[in-house]
Amino acid sequence: MASAADFFADARAHMADSQLRPNKVTDPRILQAMRSLPRERFVPAAAASLAYADEDVPLGKGRVLMEPMVLARLLQVAAPVAGELALVVGAGTGYGAAVLAACGVRVTALEEDPDLFAQAQALLATLAPGVTLVAGPLAAGWPAGAPYDVILIEGAVHQVPPAIARQLRVEGGRLVGVIGGVDRTNQAILAEATPAGLRAAPIFDCGTPLLPSLIPAPAFVF
Repeated sequence: MASAADFFADARAHMADSQLRPNKVTDPRILQAMRSLPRERFVPAAAASLAYADEDVPLGKGRVLMEPMVLARLLQVAAPVAGELALVVGAGTGYGAAVLAACGVRVTALEEDPDLFAQAQALLATLAPGVTLVAGPLAAGWPAGAPYDVILIEGAVHQVPPAIARQLRVEGGRLVGVIGGVDRTNQAILAEATPAGLRAAPIFDCGTPLLPSLIPAPAFVF
C-alpha cells in the first residue's frame, strides 16, 4: 500500500511532467526544486491533496499559494543567476522563496500577515535555511536590502507599488509578477529597471488573484 510520502512524490513528478514541461519550463534548477520541495507542507493540512493541482491553493484571508506553472514560468523568465540578490514580495508560507533560493540566489522573503509569517518561518528554517524572512507591509518592499537583481511579487497587483519599483537594480534588474484587475483576466509580466522607470512586457495570461493589501482603495466620487 502506497504511503502518503509516495503519493506526494508521485504528485510532484506528475506536476513537473504534466504542468511545467509542457508549458516550456526548462530551467533544470526550477524543475529540480519543484520536484523535491514538499509543496504539500506549504498549504493548510486540509488542502494538502490540492497542493499539486494546476490551480492556486487558498491559504486564507484572500491569499493563495500561486499555481505551479505560473510560479515556474515567472521564475524562469526572471533568469536568476547564482549569487544575485532577490526579494519576494508576498512570500506567504515561503514556497516561492524556497524555489528561488534553490537557484542559488540570496533571497529576502517579505510577508506582512503574522499567521503566514509564522508558517514560513517554521518551514524555511528546515527546507530553505538560506532565505532571510522579514516582516513588514508589502507595499513598502524591503529597502534595507536594496537594490535587488530580481524581485518576485507573489500575487497579482493593479500596478507595481512605486516603493518596490525603486528597489530594483537599474540596468539589469528584473521584476516578475502579475498585473490585473477585478475580472481575473490577468497578465504575467517581466519588467526591467531603467533610468526612466520600469519597462514592462507581457509574458502570458493567467488567473492569479490580487494581493488583498495591494488593492487600491476605491476613489471617492462626488
